[in-house]
Amino acid sequence: MRPLRSKNKDRFAQGQKTNMIRPIVLCLCSLFLIPYSLYAWSYDSETETEMHAAQLRFGAEFNKKWRNGLQLGVSEDLRFDLYNSAVEPHFRKSYTTLEFGYKPIDYLKLDVGYTLHIIGADTTWSASKKADPNEWIRHRLFFSATGSYTFQYAKIFLRERVQLDMRTDSVNLLEKNKYNVLLRSKIGTEFIVPGKPVKPYLWLELINTLNAPEYQQKDGRQFISDIRTQAGVKWRITRLSSLDFFYRFSYGYNRDINITKNKGRIELTEAKGFIHSIGIYYNLDW
Repeated sequence: MRPLRSKNKDRFAQGQKTNMIRPIVLCLCSLFLIPYSLYAWSYDSETETEMHAAQLRFGAEFNKKWRNGLQLGVSEDLRFDLYNSAVEPHFRKSYTTLEFGYKPIDYLKLDVGYTLHIIGADTTWSASKKADPNEWIRHRLFFSATGSYTFQYAKIFLRERVQLDMRTDSVNLLEKNKYNVLLRSKIGTEFIVPGKPVKPYLWLELINTLNAPEYQQKDGRQFISDIRTQAGVKWRITRLSSLDFFYRFSYGYNRDINITKNKGRIELTEAKGFIHSIGIYYNLDW
């Protein structure tokens, strides 16, 4: 009987240890969320512009998982403007991503990856014979940590991602960066419907600038550049594959700086974007 009691005692101790570690992991993941989400939203500028758009998005993601916790993912994301108040409807963006993941424990996942970002050619770009194609190509590197906790009928998660966007064209470094560093904080929940092949979900994401040029900063500090929220449902069609139907609303804010060389004049334009998107993504996990 002693070995049995000892075994049960070890299981109890392990369970207690796990229950203590989970909230600690979630707290550590949220260290970056609080200070950057409290920035003020009062800005001063000479000119303001607004862009309203409706998008249709298609995507596919393929993930290979191994028992040692390693993961490999490849994804493609295509976005089309059905309506755009600034330009004519057109192909807007594509994101091709290669991502490596690792789960050291069940409720923590680490990711590192690369994304090739191609910006669609709008009417201005198409009409310009001198346009540099490099203006529409971006390279992206990212590292993220995701903490999650599963209840009986729901799963909550918090993801913190540091992202580096690299331009391939020449820019005026006083007006904009060749390398942009962003912090993306996402929190959400996924609901489990017993006996049904569907999982409704909801998430909110804040994107913060970390190295905006001096003239773009607000009162000498960084600012929130995007707020995104998405609601959708994942429908499992086979044991390994699923479809994701969603609606996303995005609010984007950009401080566009134009410095006149002759007069030394600095012009600031606040550009705001409101995008409504409907999307369908395909996922395959094996």
